Order: sequence, then structure tokens, then C-alpha cells
Amino acid sequence: MRYRGRFAPSPTGPLHAGSLVAALASWLDAKAHQGTWLVRIEDVDGPRCSLEAARTQLAQLQACNLFSDEPVTWQSQRTSHYQAALTRLREQHAVYACRCSRADISKALLALGVAPERHRDMPYPGSCRGLSLPYQSGLSVRFKVQPGMKSWRDRRLGEQAQNLVTAVGDFVLLRSDGLWAYQLAVVVDDTDQGITHVVRGEDLADNTPRQIQLQQALGFPTPEYLHTPLVLATDGEKLSKQNGALSVNVATPELALGALQSAASHLQLPIHPANTCAQALAQWVQPWRERWGMSRHA
Repeated sequence: MRYRGRFAPSPTGPLHAGSLVAALASWLDAKAHQGTWLVRIEDVDGPRCSLEAARTQLAQLQACNLFSDEPVTWQSQRTSHYQAALTRLREQHAVYACRCSRADISKALLALGVAPERHRDMPYPGSCRGLSLPYQSGLSVRFKVQPGMKSWRDRRLGEQAQNLVTAVGDFVLLRSDGLWAYQLAVVVDDTDQGITHVVRGEDLADNTPRQIQLQQALGFPTPEYLHTPLVLATDGEKLSKQNGALSVNVATPELALGALQSAASHLQLPIHPANTCAQALAQWVQPWRERWGMSRHA
């Protein structure tokens, strides 16, 4: 099997330290396995994304000598592929239309004695699952999750399991505003691009069982997964634009090298003297292979 990996940022702002960790880890994993590394711009959420941010992200990657091995893919140009996948799921009766707002969901959960928790999406209670509502503008479309524990193995985190019914509930594939949801887009894109290995931040680990169920429903292969340790803000939360994460400064080759070395240090890679980003990257491929090579975790 020929290794194909990817880095898939959402262009809601420039790359920050946490983003660069994920980019570096995915690049190193691809190169450690003599594979192909792709960049995909996940701009499916149009109102939150911008072309300027995407261009900035690509420029930051290039300053760090992280170049996609194939032309960059843009989700905003792939909506017909998502529609085709949704049509297949409709034909399988694996989805249904939903009219619930966030307020409706909160009210239904309170009626069941489930109190909302801060910073956590509560599981959808299935209010519309048996209503057979028509598919029309203004309604979302949800995927019917299967009962029971969904288990998978993460290359770093080990054996994982999640009960999707109690943790998430039926989840949205097409939003009520007509935008495609991340879960469907990422599954379709990974399959169409032949992605065999996904390396991304640990905050996305709990998305994996949803994506595996979608892959299985669509008859798609499931990649190998490795979720990297997060870069945390001073408050202990994941570093993000929302809590003031600063853009990675790559204004000069020296600053770009320093940013890359900081990312490597977070990944517990050895830092040796280097004059360029290319030289530093070459130094880290073998240590990464020794630690995360697939032959060592077979």
C-alpha cells in the first residue's frame, strides 16, 4: 500500500503554533514512510473562511519548506462530490431531514433530564428521526448512527472506543443553511484523494468514530489514524484563534526555522543545529520513523 497523507487546515486565520505541529507531524509521517503529502484547504464553511487566510497559510507552509506533493485541493470546489455521497446515503435510508434548532435540542434534552454542559455539544436526542420530514431548504440532514461501541486503534493513543448514540447522537451532514458539514466533507475528500494515513491534532480524535461509521456506510476504506499532542494556551485549553493564538512568524528564514524547531520540540524530536528549514526537516525524518514507523507498530 502506497502511503498518502495530508494536512487539511481550515482558513479561518493564519496558522498558529498548534497548526504547525499538526502540519509538521503529518509531513514527517509521510516522508518517514516514503509517501505522498498533500495539502487540502477545508474551506467548506464559507462564512468563517477567507481566501486571504488560505493564501497566508500556504505561504507559511512554504516558508517552512512544507510543500504539497500534488496541487492543493479546495473543499469549496468539491460540493458536487458531497452531494453525490449524500444522495447515496439517502438511497440507503441512512439519513433523514431535521428541523431542530439548537434551542429545540436543548429543550428536548432538558425534558429528558439532561442538563447542558459548557464547551460541550450535547448528543442529539433523535427528535426528528422517525418523522420522515421532506428534504427541503431550511432543514438539516442527519446521519443515523448505529448503536453500540465503535472501537478503533490510534497509533499514538492506542485502543479507543466511543458509543456514538450516547456521546453524539445522529449528526449533521448538511446544515440548515445549506453548508456541508465537516464530517461528510472530510470522509469524501480522504477517499477521493486516496488518503491512507491521517495525522492530525488530538482534539479531532473523538471525530474518528463518526467518520468510520460514515466510511462504512458509503463503502469507503478507513485510513490509519494518529492524533498528535495539542499545544495548549495558558488557560490549559487548546491553542486556537478564539483564545488569542498568535500567527506563526515566518517573516525571515531564521524565524521560520525557529517556529519549525519549536513544533519539533513539542513532538519530542531532537533539535540539532541547522541552517535551513530543509536541513532541519531532513534531520527529523529518521527519528520520526524510529518512533512512529508502521513496521514498529504492526
